[in-house]
Amino acid sequence: MTGEDERLAPWLAAPDRAGVLTDFDGTLSPIVDDPEAAQPLPGAVDVLARLAARYRTVAVVSGRPVAYLLDRLGPLPGVTMVGLYGLEKRERGAIVALPEVRRWRQCVDDVAAASEAEAPAGVYVERKGLAVGLHFRQAPEHANWVQAWADQQARQSGLVVHHGKMSLELVPPVSTDKGRVVAALAAGLEAVCYVGDDVGDLPAFAALARLRRGGVATLAVAVRSGEAPPELVAQGDLVVDGSDGALAFLQRLAR
Repeated sequence: MTGEDERLAPWLAAPDRAGVLTDFDGTLSPIVDDPEAAQPLPGAVDVLARLAARYRTVAVVSGRPVAYLLDRLGPLPGVTMVGLYGLEKRERGAIVALPEVRRWRQCVDDVAAASEAEAPAGVYVERKGLAVGLHFRQAPEHANWVQAWADQQARQSGLVVHHGKMSLELVPPVSTDKGRVVAALAAGLEAVCYVGDDVGDLPAFAALARLRRGGVATLAVAVRSGEAPPELVAQGDLVVDGSDGALAFLQRLAR
């Protein structure tokens, strides 16, 4: 048995007691300039289906809305889809939002409309329903404007700012993040891994560390790229290169 097989042994030996959790952007899908152009890598949908047929819990945990994930991945049987860092998920074929965030929908719409009206050329405003993203990948010279604008809108609206790769998001002030999602999905499991590539995945890694202290086998898989936060790579138990590396890791678990 290779060293890598030894690390994966808790999953390969007892898949009925194990979970495989992953982000979408930068893991299942390469990072692209236009957020709307993101597509899963060839083979990503197939590997999710094979994982779902083998493991007790398989989930995509993303900052994207669930509707976006369904559009890109399809309604894969056995795959839990959690969007907007836990603000919504797919249950029994329906997209369900946390009750406490629903009252923020109009506020988010108003901030999105204001952002679309005032954002400089090249800054893309992504409407996410219960959140709004401000992307400056195609206009990095406007990074300071995006930060100042997001801070101003947060003060005025009560929304909070989340940082991402070449982007900021304004989201409702609700106590949820990928760490809470991972902890909930891990209930009853003996082994849990999570694959992530950005700042928003750090709480997921922290949740794995807490689970490990409680006796659960865990593996934090950091996806390395030129934009990956150094602290994420440093906290990874296993580091893979880019979305191709993430897909290869998932394929090894699905074999």
